[in-house]
Amino acid sequence: MSVTAPLIRATEARPMRRRRTSGRAGIGWLYALPTALFVLFLFVLPLLLVFKMSASDWPLLGGDQGWNFPENYTAAVTNRFFVDSVLFTLKYAVLATILLIGLGLGLALLVQESSRWKGFLRASFLIPSALGLASASLLFYVLYSPIAGPFAELTQAWGFTFLGTPDAALWSTLFLIVWRYAGFYMLLMLVGLQGIPDEVYEAARIDGASRWQTFRDVTIPLLRPTLALTTVLCVTGSLLAFEQFYILTKGGPDNSTITVVQLIYSMAFQGQNDLGVAGALSVIVLAALVVINIVQIRGFSRNAED
Repeated sequence: MSVTAPLIRATEARPMRRRRTSGRAGIGWLYALPTALFVLFLFVLPLLLVFKMSASDWPLLGGDQGWNFPENYTAAVTNRFFVDSVLFTLKYAVLATILLIGLGLGLALLVQESSRWKGFLRASFLIPSALGLASASLLFYVLYSPIAGPFAELTQAWGFTFLGTPDAALWSTLFLIVWRYAGFYMLLMLVGLQGIPDEVYEAARIDGASRWQTFRDVTIPLLRPTLALTTVLCVTGSLLAFEQFYILTKGGPDNSTITVVQLIYSMAFQGQNDLGVAGALSVIVLAALVVINIVQIRGFSRNAED
């Protein structure tokens, strides 16, 4: 047999492999096309439109009136509610993150340790997560009502209202958020806890470590990726808070519970009716979120390396 025969067959096989590979790549792109179109039309194009609005004179009912940069950004940061809304949003984000991460981890540890009531506890903690945030806010709006709520007589007798003062409105809203999302964060924490090998805990017990030492030196370090994920999700969601405050407090009392996203909504559809200024504030919020998330991720990565 000629020595060149295998080379000829290999040369003939290469175009077939290329066609097969290109065919698989084409099928892969076909499967990815719906998601790509979804991202393009519902994320990329709206984002570009917001950037365009932020640099244009764009009344709500007037359309694009031309270039207006940097006046929109100046008007956004000099709004009389801008500083107060930023400070309140940061305060709310810190409190919500501490409560949700701490309670989520505690519930996950409780469910993991329990054997007899594990299924019941999981279902009980997760049921509120099935309710939409707007629906949950409406439910709590009725519960907090000083007229028709189930606690109306008690609050009238004590002279207390759930939403009547700035602090009461904040903590009442936080209670709603904790009730709604604690089960979700418990589930994320539980997945992380179940990913820790039992051999690690067994080695800690053999070394004589107490439960607190095991939690501090074993559970927390190995749970750091889950803590990073939950913290980023919680901080991002808290900084973008809107529905709960819009339904429960409308920014009151005395404009004390206005979040940044509420201020964007007000600039766009109430009062100013200016999509350009609202777009400028949206771009500022987006940039702040990117910076905050980068800082969080780098912080957790640095701790993991240490």
